[in-house]
Amino acid sequence: MIPPIANRFVAGESAVSVLDRARELNDRGIGAICNRLGEHYDSRGPADEDVEAYRRLLAEFRSRGLRACVSVKPTQLGLRVDEALFRENLVRVVDAAVGDGRGDGAGGGDGGAGAAGFVWLDMEGPGTTEPTLAAFEAVSPANPGRVGVCLQANLARTEQDVDRLADVPGKVRLVKGAYDPPEGEGVRDADAVNAAYEARLGELFETRGGADQGVALGTHDPRMIDLARSLAAEHGTDFEVQMLMGVREDEQDRLARDLDVWQYVPYGERWFAYFSRRVAERRENVLFALRAVLGR
Repeated sequence: MIPPIANRFVAGESAVSVLDRARELNDRGIGAICNRLGEHYDSRGPADEDVEAYRRLLAEFRSRGLRACVSVKPTQLGLRVDEALFRENLVRVVDAAVGDGRGDGAGGGDGGAGAAGFVWLDMEGPGTTEPTLAAFEAVSPANPGRVGVCLQANLARTEQDVDRLADVPGKVRLVKGAYDPPEGEGVRDADAVNAAYEARLGELFETRGGADQGVALGTHDPRMIDLARSLAAEHGTDFEVQMLMGVREDEQDRLARDLDVWQYVPYGERWFAYFSRRVAERRENVLFALRAVLGR
């Protein structure tokens, strides 16, 4: 059972908890991007287990008419075991996402992440970037508008990766980058990361305006969201904002009044490591945790 101290950041351990959270978010005008916590598997068993859990969850989204989708990690689907296994499992999840809902997703779907039939590919450490992008390039064309991938602005290669994906259908989520790049392969200074994010965001709005394409901002930075508004007006390209569960929830509600807002909702028994990262990232999260412990 997840203690109250962690409930701010994790929906719960069961699929029922994440479905309830998705319904609550939908009632607030926010979509749910659901991730079953788990990564870095070294054997096929847990990867297959998570694939089946995602398949069942996607079916529940459709049957309940939820505006929700899933986001999977490559090492969760077996990338560390074998790249072919990762591809195989990704196809299994995407097939379940599309399924009988092809072109008619739940929640009044638009053929993109607004439908239950959508799968996001998270980006993990720099060593996983190439196989993750290659899998996206292989799977997305057969499922146009139903798959998305994450790019990290702090990596030097991302400028070329934006060009590389220009003609690939699907959505691209741009984040600043949670993993430090290897020496000489990116930037770490906050100002340099922000500059890279702004540059890559401009390039995405220039290149992802085609059919079955789109741009997503994985950020809580209001400056980047304001920049996206300007770029969207200039290029006529729609975008969505994605934020974490438990972080700036009031701002998510405010933005949802006129923007397409999605919340990243983790769940599952492997919650402790994720919760620890969230608390360590920001001083305000540490204070929140301390207040919960002290009952204040």
